[in-house]
Amino acid sequence: MVGRGPALLEWLLRPASRPWQAVALAVVLGICVSSSLKHNWGSDNAFVVKAADALLAGGSPYEDKRFLYLPSAVLLAVPEALLPTPVLRWVLPVAMSALVAFGWWCALRLFSVPTRSRLAVLGFAAFAFAYKPYANMVLIGNWTAVSAAALPAALLLAHRGRWVGAGAVIGLAIAAKPMLVPVALLFLLARRWRGLAVAVLVPVGLSLAGALLMPSPTLFFTKTLPFLLQGQDSYALPWDASPIAVLPRLGVPEPVAVGLAAALAAAGLWAVWRRWTRPAGLEPDRGELRLAETAAMTMLAAFLVSRPSFDHYLLVVLPLLFASVVRPGSAPRSPWFWTAVLPQVIGMPWNWYFIKERRAFKDCFTLCVLAAGLIRGCAVRRRGSLAGVRTAGSVRPEGSAEEHLTAGSRPAF
Repeated sequence: MVGRGPALLEWLLRPASRPWQAVALAVVLGICVSSSLKHNWGSDNAFVVKAADALLAGGSPYEDKRFLYLPSAVLLAVPEALLPTPVLRWVLPVAMSALVAFGWWCALRLFSVPTRSRLAVLGFAAFAFAYKPYANMVLIGNWTAVSAAALPAALLLAHRGRWVGAGAVIGLAIAAKPMLVPVALLFLLARRWRGLAVAVLVPVGLSLAGALLMPSPTLFFTKTLPFLLQGQDSYALPWDASPIAVLPRLGVPEPVAVGLAAALAAAGLWAVWRRWTRPAGLEPDRGELRLAETAAMTMLAAFLVSRPSFDHYLLVVLPLLFASVVRPGSAPRSPWFWTAVLPQVIGMPWNWYFIKERRAFKDCFTLCVLAAGLIRGCAVRRRGSLAGVRTAGSVRPEGSAEEHLTAGSRPAF
């Protein structure tokens, strides 16, 4: 997106033809079908379904050390447990793809990108086809897809001034999988206390309800939480992309690895503060880029120090960053972004990648380079050209966020 500038952007914002829409749909459905036919489909989702089965049978879901979610997730998994396995085999990959597609749609709406544009249609198809962690997540049915849908949806609501609704969305996502807990920092920065309260109370309330329905709910604190804080075990190590896990495997002493990861995460949080407090006169838009970048940087800082940190975690932030390409100075207009993402493209000749013990190395590279690039962009970016804003807004979808803002609903941050 660096070379041809406004001309390429204008081309991407024009409507995609019906044949191209059909091709994009075929690509996504093809991934769903191929996932359903594989023997290891839904392997991650199986742990949650097993927990719901245990609850329905009168047992404790936390007897299985692989179930790492809050008690609320058990309640949300009950409908899946009631479905026959042949039905779930075909429904689950479609549901995973639909959640990521919904997150992509919300990210587009946040930046007033037409949802039938070439960027929207071909961009998602190319992302689904080429970005390997997407196919992995659809295959295993990991509930990261819920967070990938919830974060852009919450930011879209926040941008329209509906912070309580944003808090409800974040709270429901945390109830399913406690991945978006770091996003509470945005509510603190924006001083949206009611939204923050809702984001906290929703998962707490649902978790209390789940705990009351199961025996031995305290196993979450005595068994599951310590197991999770220790980075799980050797089973998760080949997929753990956290620098805290990868650097010791390259010969770096563990205390040094922890220090390096913590320092990079701290730099990320500092960049969040710098980005949020940047004067409004330096913004190339009406605040949506600030929301997207502070949210993405907050999550990347958390991924740097969390264990484990898997490749599909980046699906929570990448749709937001991809959609922001219509704004001058955004992350996808930097070579740092593409340097980070390129190793994840399907078909890249990484011979050592096929050795199971080394598969997390390139995932760690992607995480660290993406975080470093966004830190640089958040901390030192200067005033962008407003021509890009005019170009991005020249083709506006009906009922877009920009139209709502110009109609007088511009939120105060």
